[in-house]
Amino acid sequence: MDVLRPPVININGRIYRRNIVKEEHYEEEDFSYVGPSESKDLAEGESCDSHFIEQTDKGYHCAIDVPSVLYKYIIGKKGETRRRLEFDTKTSISIPKPGIEGQIVITGAQKAAVSSAVTRVEVLVESFRKKQPFTHFLSFPLNDSKVQDGFQTFKDEVLRQFSQDHGVEESIFQNPVKLHLTIGTLALLNDTEVRKACEHLQECQTFVRDIAEGKPLPLEVTGIEYMNDDPAMVDVLYAKVNVIDGTDRLQMIADRMVEYFVSVGLMVREWDRVKLHGTVMNTLFRKDSTDLGGAGKQTTSEREAFDARNILKKFGNYRFGEFELNTVQLSQRYSTDCTGYYSSAGSISFS
Repeated sequence: MDVLRPPVININGRIYRRNIVKEEHYEEEDFSYVGPSESKDLAEGESCDSHFIEQTDKGYHCAIDVPSVLYKYIIGKKGETRRRLEFDTKTSISIPKPGIEGQIVITGAQKAAVSSAVTRVEVLVESFRKKQPFTHFLSFPLNDSKVQDGFQTFKDEVLRQFSQDHGVEESIFQNPVKLHLTIGTLALLNDTEVRKACEHLQECQTFVRDIAEGKPLPLEVTGIEYMNDDPAMVDVLYAKVNVIDGTDRLQMIADRMVEYFVSVGLMVREWDRVKLHGTVMNTLFRKDSTDLGGAGKQTTSEREAFDARNILKKFGNYRFGEFELNTVQLSQRYSTDCTGYYSSAGSISFS
């Protein structure tokens, strides 16, 4: 770690220095508050802006909503993290049993001590939340029947003409009923967070309809591109999607939605602009031929690239189809609804 430029984390406008301690099953992170110009000891007690600290006959207590999958990071290996937090802040930290959704309750004789413990728990939660795999994503569905038919023709022709090219085989093609554009990903760790995301999605309805002018957007799915530098060693091949009238309204909707979900703390910004792409081939879909069940998928480190040079030359301007897009969905990862598309936790429309 660069001691002159230590890693930091921003929680509600407050900056914390992150110190990493390796543990057996995960990295336990210790945090120190860093003010605008100098360090500040959390044990001194700073204001706790985001949680209400209630006074009781025995002192003070504060309840924090924390998804159960994150309890272990507050407890630590053999309870060490919780004990250290309690010792440092002179508080008691009560955590529900594993797997039971509830609240972490912090009690102490001094309000400043409870505030300090709340802040440290909040920072731990925020840090380890970012390490969780995403569970949901905002999507523009592309599974219109015309686009599906165009995709199926593309797949059949690629396999007929180029199945001898390195790495090209049927299992790396997208499922046509799950064709989509990903706007952004979210890690929603319990039902409460899913409901919160749905509420925020509904709050996007007004500006989405303003941009779309209250009508479905006419789109064309035309052309293919690849994501890495070498067309002979490709992991992802995607279809390009444009609004037929030549405007950038689809891009504007995607960017505004990411901006909004980042502002409410449900999404992490990865790029300045959303890269809208409809995946048609992906080596992460590849079935492992050594897997007797035939359904194994490769990890990122194991994935085998494919040679896309002939595919790009033949189908670089391929027309998958045109359709009218009218929805944004909060889709659940690894799920399927009655149509074959991803199960939807919520949606909004353009019209």
